[in-house]
Amino acid sequence: MSDTNARRYSTGAMVFHWVIAVLVIANWQIAERAEALDMPAKIEMFGYHKAVGIMILVLTLGRLLWRFTHPVPPLPATISGWEAALARTVHVVFYVLLIGLPLGGWLANSLSGRDIDIFGLFTIPPLPVGENSDLAGSIFDAHALGGTVFLALIVLHVLGALKHTFVDRSGGIFRMLPFGRA
Repeated sequence: MSDTNARRYSTGAMVFHWVIAVLVIANWQIAERAEALDMPAKIEMFGYHKAVGIMILVLTLGRLLWRFTHPVPPLPATISGWEAALARTVHVVFYVLLIGLPLGGWLANSLSGRDIDIFGLFTIPPLPVGENSDLAGSIFDAHALGGTVFLALIVLHVLGALKHTFVDRSGGIFRMLPFGRA
């Protein structure tokens, strides 16, 4: 293994990262556009949001399994202690949100008595929690807040990757790409 490959994430980690990243951004846009629609188009669009959310949950669980079975490259030596701590914290919060947001959405839907249709292929039934529209509304509010926090952390993550790539010249974004100098 070359020195560059030792600093680069595995191909599987890259695929999980970029597929999940694209789905998260797409799902954010689906939700934003759905809010502006009238019924029944709004319900249909949120149906897509739910299905993509479940896809993100499944892929995230796969990504975690991959991460636990494949070594993660060490952080560049040029990263300070506070930057390393911030990076680790942001990544942990990413995983919490990537799992918690879909589960929260499923729980809120379940409390509303709704199942989740996965693109017409199959349906995920409501969790056996009974109906409680007030609690469902509170969870949907927390879900929206979590999404906003997630977007802010994505911006921080991208800015950090760009800083480490173009300012520090320590590989940054190329650690998660199959090309470039990591």
